[in-house]
Amino acid sequence: MKTLCLLRHAKSAWDDAGLSDHDRPLAPRGIVAAGLVGRYLKEHGVRPDLVLCSTARRAVETFELLTEAMGDAPPAEYDEGLYLTGAPALLERIRTAPDSAGTLMLVAHNPDLHALGTRLAERDGSKRLRSLQEKFPTGACAILAFEAAHWRDVAPGTGRLVDFVLPRALA
Repeated sequence: MKTLCLLRHAKSAWDDAGLSDHDRPLAPRGIVAAGLVGRYLKEHGVRPDLVLCSTARRAVETFELLTEAMGDAPPAEYDEGLYLTGAPALLERIRTAPDSAGTLMLVAHNPDLHALGTRLAERDGSKRLRSLQEKFPTGACAILAFEAAHWRDVAPGTGRLVDFVLPRALA
């Protein structure tokens, strides 16, 4: 069995028009949200064995604050290829993850995560999935379970959405 956590970066700041999109930091609201989600994951026993994180500043800051709230930092790989690359590319990256990682976290961006999450769990039919289909807000974390022994076997429709953590619900 494999567990995948899709974490959208928390709310970013738009204060400095001179910054590139890749270099935007978190907004104060995003800083709070990342901590809330981190504490929630810790309280619910969710701990990634490996994290694949976009190199965008807001994604890296989200991951750092999340792990600070969780109390420890799992191994992480920072990958520029996770920055606004499209859902198919994210799925291919997941499929290359080492099978030694039972729980994998992907820290990335929309619309990619929204499309990926809904496609992976498209046969789920749960109330959580309907919520995910409506919107994947900043700072949210979708947790999917797969009856797969290998990451290469993860495919659209094979996931079950076991939790959809919304920062606004935790505040």
